[in-house]
Amino acid sequence: MASRTIVLTGASDGVGAAAARLLAAHGSRVVLVGRSPTKTRALGAELGAPSHVADFADLAQVRALAAELLAAYPRIDVLANNAGAIMAARRVTADGFEATFQVNHLAPFLLTALLTDRLVESGASLVQTSSVAARRYGRLDLDDLQLERDYSPNRAYGDAKLANVLFTTELQRRLGPRGVNAVAFHPGMIATSFAAGSTSWFRLVYRTPLARLVLEPAERGGERLVRLAEGTPGVTWVPGAYYEGDAVASAGPQARDDDLARELWDRSAALLGLQRGARSE
Repeated sequence: MASRTIVLTGASDGVGAAAARLLAAHGSRVVLVGRSPTKTRALGAELGAPSHVADFADLAQVRALAAELLAAYPRIDVLANNAGAIMAARRVTADGFEATFQVNHLAPFLLTALLTDRLVESGASLVQTSSVAARRYGRLDLDDLQLERDYSPNRAYGDAKLANVLFTTELQRRLGPRGVNAVAFHPGMIATSFAAGSTSWFRLVYRTPLARLVLEPAERGGERLVRLAEGTPGVTWVPGAYYEGDAVASAGPQARDDDLARELWDRSAALLGLQRGARSE
């Protein structure tokens, strides 16, 4: 594992930080990406790992991050799109997108697209952190991706996590023939600061004194991410699949809609002004 380069976003806290520590302990070269300069650089110093700072609510920072990664790492064996958030209320970023949709879906979609050639050259794996919220709350409407008509924090988060699964499915279809394999997973209900600033009921679960009885430690979620990042596509995990725990699971009826996956990909690329997404042609 020592020669493998693993780019891990959302690495400054929670599941990401736990996964980074495990990967480093196992001998991988972990490249940390986080929103907080202080936390990200502190973890980098702790692990002796390179670190990069990018706020996914600002797509210019995502583009700059991609340029930094391409310049610094001639090989990327794993891209772990782990960054994500649930918002307190509907807001639009400076890029013009609903924040939950941008941070959880559009930003990692953009980063992956900009790194596509490097991922293909490396025969990389892509690990996408999704959530059981995709099945419970996701009702993706391609004509209202910004939730201008029917917003709630849970709905926005569920839609974004469903988009993660559809992105994984379509990326596997497009890039699988070129040697890139993708997988999505639910890390579990993890005891972190997730949802602290949200009005969602998630906040009540994560902040209640009883949280320790129903939530798992960040290390457990980190172990699930690491299992996929260190695994072998087609051997230890199924390419294009979504996992809960150690098993392939369903993220809901829409997650099995191949036409929806293709259309979401095309609309995402158009929203981002990409000439083309990652293609199998």
